[in-house]
Amino acid sequence: MSTLFIADLHLDNSRPHITSLFEQYLAGDEVRRADALYILGDLVEAWIGDDDDAELPQRIADATRAVRDAGVPVYFMVGNRDFLLGERFAERAGFTLLDDGTVHDLYGTPTLLMHGDVLCTDDVAYQAVRRNVRTPAWKAQILAMSLDARRAFAAKAREDSRAHTGTTHETIMDVNADAVADTMRNANVRRLIHGHTHRPAIHHFDLDGHTAERIVLGDWYEQGSVLRITPENQDLRAFPVRE
Repeated sequence: MSTLFIADLHLDNSRPHITSLFEQYLAGDEVRRADALYILGDLVEAWIGDDDDAELPQRIADATRAVRDAGVPVYFMVGNRDFLLGERFAERAGFTLLDDGTVHDLYGTPTLLMHGDVLCTDDVAYQAVRRNVRTPAWKAQILAMSLDARRAFAAKAREDSRAHTGTTHETIMDVNADAVADTMRNANVRRLIHGHTHRPAIHHFDLDGHTAERIVLGDWYEQGSVLRITPENQDLRAFPVRE
């Protein structure tokens, strides 16, 4: 019995070896024998809409649907790079969509699942942009554009994001401890799993007199990264690209 978690793959045509690694991993025994696979956001570098006719979305859909068809549920939560992903692609890819901040019971432990970006409250500029782009009006305006226009817009957004991260101190872009505690307290949980920060680790801390843990998933920029939870333990590990 095991449940698997991945996030922040940032799949993109500029890194085909990572897309291949993703496909290989999903076709492997660990995934096909799992109780469930969770993808907690930023599956791609940029999602321009469920109607994208490029090759990469089709490869993703083929890989994830094969997992679902093998009897393993695939849960997906949008991140800050793929928040335009919706029901149309979810159906195509065999995803069950989850809201950010969903609580699932994992072998008897209620666990809060998040992408993680809303916990980075010290990054005021990012949070302001996030609030704007998540509105139905903004999303409708973008999705009304042609695919070519959306691709150009996404490229510009990635440039702006790189400029922001390049000039913002790393501690500002990390989660805020008070935001973590408040969010876990409101959800009535003592375990949180999230991605976004690209700082894989298992943190233990005190929450209202009880031991709590926050598990941060790793990114897939140069390697794979997976969290494996069983009824007995948990293992957060990286694995290399296979030649």
